[in-house]
Amino acid sequence: MNVLTETWQIHNRINLYLLDAIDKGNLGDISTSKGRTVGEQFAHMHNVRLMWLKAADPVLLTGLDKVEKDNISKAKLEEALKASSLAIEQLFEKAGPDGKVKGFKPHATGFLGYLVSHESHHRGQIMLTLKQAGHPVDKKIQFGIWEWGTR
Repeated sequence: MNVLTETWQIHNRINLYLLDAIDKGNLGDISTSKGRTVGEQFAHMHNVRLMWLKAADPVLLTGLDKVEKDNISKAKLEEALKASSLAIEQLFEKAGPDGKVKGFKPHATGFLGYLVSHESHHRGQIMLTLKQAGHPVDKKIQFGIWEWGTR
């Protein structure tokens, strides 16, 4: 396993750690500025992964489906995020740290940075939405998403 794959795995475990900490009844919470619900934010992360897989290596899409707005549950989101994460891992394993990802410049390491930045942005939106809705994430979870050495 290369370092890109290992870093991606940690990042995805943090996404799942946050999802696990959210009450299923709060997946429908929405920000005061509107936009996506908490559940739709997680679905969006998965669906963007699929968009990149389609461009970079469509074979890796086999068995993966978008998460639609009308089919959001914790179980569905967890299953989807795990499955799309495995496909992204395969993409990183094929490319290696110095390799390329088709459709993305400059290289695979940059692609990892892009994905982590994108999904971390949405994690922040999720946490803010929950706070605004009166369902803030427990402090242990708030600090736990930064514990990359133990996730």
